[in-house]
This record gives sequence, structure tokens and C-alpha cells, in this order.
Amino acid sequence: MTSDEFYKELSYITAARNDRLQFSELVLNDMSLFPNLISISFMVDDATSSKATWVLEFVCHEYIYAIIPYLDFFTNNLNKIHLESSIRPIAKICTFIAERYTSKQPNPIKKSLESKHKEKIIETCFDWMINDHKVAAKVHAMETLFLLGKETPWVHPQLLDILQQDFHHQSAAFKSRAKHILNKMKKLKNL
Repeated sequence: MTSDEFYKELSYITAARNDRLQFSELVLNDMSLFPNLISISFMVDDATSSKATWVLEFVCHEYIYAIIPYLDFFTNNLNKIHLESSIRPIAKICTFIAERYTSKQPNPIKKSLESKHKEKIIETCFDWMINDHKVAAKVHAMETLFLLGKETPWVHPQLLDILQQDFHHQSAAFKSRAKHILNKMKKLKNL
């Protein structure tokens, strides 16, 4: 499939889970399509980029290690994502990366994620937390910040301030996840 054909096919998918799943299986079965997928995901002013991020999320959920060769590109362009329908899946991919990185089990993300990558993920997640974004993006951002903050000492105090400051102005979903994160930070502090 050429890049143009891939783009055209991607432009037809809907937000329906089955569409996203089918297209992600196409990519997982032919990883030569992955570079096109990540490239289209970061065509940030193009509506098809959101559809690409939906598929990218599903691909990364199944095989996060596909992102390793693209960590520089991914992290250097995170802050350019501005379409709300793209931010949530990209924020979730950041969580997948942080989960693997902080896992007790050795894995390729632990070896590949460099300080510069973590810094850009942390910076972008804080931007998502403090700016006017939907709750789902904030929930994934706070989870990522909690995980990466385990080894970056200044992150948890900043996250704590944001969660406490925003708590009363946010939705029930935000409050629920914020309580969960606050409890996890409290447990970590008490260890």
C-alpha cells in the first residue's frame, strides 16, 4: 500500500471501536505501514491526523515497542498536537510508554527512553494538565506524570499542586482519578 493509499483508507475510518481495531490490525500485520501511521498522526492541522492517532493508540496498546525507533520524532512533536480528538490517544500512548519504563521487568522501553524523551513527555503532560483540555487527556497525563515522577523528584510536588488547585473545579471523573493518584503519591511518600 502506498502512502497515498494508506492516507486515503485512513481518512474513511470512523471513531467506532471496530473501525479503529480493524485498521490497527492492518498495521500490526504489516509494520511497514507504521512509519506512515506515525507521520500522519503528527500532521497536526489535518483532520485525518486524529484518525491516525486513534489507530496509533490501538497499535501501541498491542505493541508499544513499535514506537522505539520513533521516540525522538514522537517526543519532539508532542507539544504540536492541538486537536482535542488527537490529544487523548497521544496522552494514552505516553501512559503506555511510562508504564513500560517504570515496570519492574526489563524491556526495550527501559533501554530506549532517554532523559530528553522523558523531559518532553513530562513537559507536554503538564501542559495538558494546566490548559483547557478534556478530562480523558488530563487523566492520562496525570497517570504519566505520576509514573515518570517516581524518578524525577520535582514532578510529584508540581502534580500535587495542580491536582489540589484544580480539584474543586473539575468533573467527577477528574476528581476520581485525582484521588487515586493522590493516594498513590501518599503511599510512595510513606515508604
